[in-house]
Amino acid sequence: MKKAFRRWTAAAVLGASLSGYASAEGIRDSVPSSGPQKSIVILYENDVHCAIDGYTKLAGLRDAIAASDTAYVAVTSSGDFLNGTLPGTVSAGEYIVDIMRRVGYDAVTIGNHEFDFGSSRMIELMPHINAPVICANFFKEGVRHPFYPGGTVKTFGEKRIGFVGVCTPESMVSEAYSFFDKNGRRLYDLCPDDVVTPVQHAVDSVRRAGADYVVVLSHLGEIASDDGIDSHTLVSRIRGVDAVLDGHTHSVVPCAMVQDLTGREITVSQTGTLFEYIGKLLITADGRISASLIPVNDITYTNPYVTAATDSIRQLMSSVFNTVIGHSDFELTVNDSRGQRLVRKGETNLGDLCADVFRESCHADIGLVNGGGIRNSIPAGRITFGDAVNALPYYNFLCKIEVTGATLLSMLKKCTERYPQEDGSFPHVAGMKFTLRASDRTIRDVQVMNRETSRYEPLRPDGKYTVGVSDYCQSGGFYGLLKGAVLTEQTTDITYTVLSNYIKDTLGGDVSAYRHPQGRIIIED
Repeated sequence: MKKAFRRWTAAAVLGASLSGYASAEGIRDSVPSSGPQKSIVILYENDVHCAIDGYTKLAGLRDAIAASDTAYVAVTSSGDFLNGTLPGTVSAGEYIVDIMRRVGYDAVTIGNHEFDFGSSRMIELMPHINAPVICANFFKEGVRHPFYPGGTVKTFGEKRIGFVGVCTPESMVSEAYSFFDKNGRRLYDLCPDDVVTPVQHAVDSVRRAGADYVVVLSHLGEIASDDGIDSHTLVSRIRGVDAVLDGHTHSVVPCAMVQDLTGREITVSQTGTLFEYIGKLLITADGRISASLIPVNDITYTNPYVTAATDSIRQLMSSVFNTVIGHSDFELTVNDSRGQRLVRKGETNLGDLCADVFRESCHADIGLVNGGGIRNSIPAGRITFGDAVNALPYYNFLCKIEVTGATLLSMLKKCTERYPQEDGSFPHVAGMKFTLRASDRTIRDVQVMNRETSRYEPLRPDGKYTVGVSDYCQSGGFYGLLKGAVLTEQTTDITYTVLSNYIKDTLGGDVSAYRHPQGRIIIED
């Protein structure tokens, strides 16, 4: 729930209360700080998704606190920074790493979207952040120690803080292509059967390394995943942790208190997404711990070194991405009428457009798009190539597959079984319509349009249908239910380019047919 906040100054950032501990594996301590014991402020972010304008304010706020000389200050990230909007997409994460290096992070953990460009690309980029990258549960197959250190320890005056990292095992499903080769052989592991053990091991390790406080950088989220783990469940099963700075579910959590394995109350916080807030964890000199969120729009501090980088990146992108491809007097949206995200649990006009694009571009019976792949609305007004990239920002290619009706029905059931909770696999469809009964999450009245007659006919379980999808969905998305499909055509067309060309060429820039959702997904209360 959002709250009203006052304008934040460096002095205001320091005026709160808290309670504390620390963590890691493959631990190394930073160069010890000297001087009197002061409060410690940890500024944190999660799920920034390439919203680059927030970085200069994060660094500027850090600089202002440090200059006040009343507190030590650190900066951390709880993951999902490499991709999600234009700067990450067009550079395969490189622009973001360049900015983060200029910010100067003290500890970073990885999120599921760090795997978007493949594990090899993530592994290539991470050293260039020039900060400790930590993750207790990310293992290379066949290796007993984690790929990145489970944690790191940093000294602040007379106190030491251990940071421990953990990433959601859901990544092995949502970004399966980063964890398995084309033959299904596992390359990397996030320990979906037991996340707790490697995290506890990392916590114990940083304690042995002398940490007075342990802070977990978590990319687990506030909602239990299919493997039954979320940040609150993790806290309830471990000991020796003082705070969890969470991510993944884009939740706005200023300060929640959760009991650990010993019954001790632990601070959990999450900043939402896209730099709407910057988090502030305060550890006072006498050991009290508290967390709060600072609206980024209220922060007046900036860092010129970081600003120079973001300005340069924006200029590099502007000439290409400002090319106009159409116009609309309404928003092509991922949200409902109240402005709340709908695309992961219901039909939207942008979802319909994207599904039509996939269907028509492949000349297929059906078009399918997962809601989690449709990231951002296209605002009313002129539509640019950049808007198309922002809507479908992942580096996925369009392909055409052939599946049975039974496979399609299984996919629809699996990808809607969590309703009304959000699910990135929620299917947006073209050339198909279906009804979801909310009370028991059953699927009925599935129909497919006959391309010759343009009439809907009942789905035949033994029938064969061609489907236009992204290669992500064909190779592991939709819970892997389409992986056995026959690949009939693999294009070299990136999905956001296909969307742009469809709006510009096929529709002639006129998207008026998508003013309202098409009624392809009926949800019965």
